[in-house]
Amino acid sequence: MPHIVVKMFLGRSEEQKQEFAAKVVEAAKTILGSSDASLSVSILEVDPAEWDASVYDPEIVANESTLYKRPGYGALSQS
Repeated sequence: MPHIVVKMFLGRSEEQKQEFAAKVVEAAKTILGSSDASLSVSILEVDPAEWDASVYDPEIVANESTLYKRPGYGALSQS
């Protein structure tokens, strides 16, 4: 397995989301050795006005020790 969850601002086209998911799956297959059957990807769109309260603070800041790529914005960009 993995199940990969991506959260992003509203506004990407269905084609962009499909292409992104396909490339994430290919990367996981190549790098992690996962099979196509073991992978799943979901994309959750978040209103920009809700990003800090629903994603940045509870998921990014609260899980700072698990970040492999830090954001270039907000308090964590300065650490």
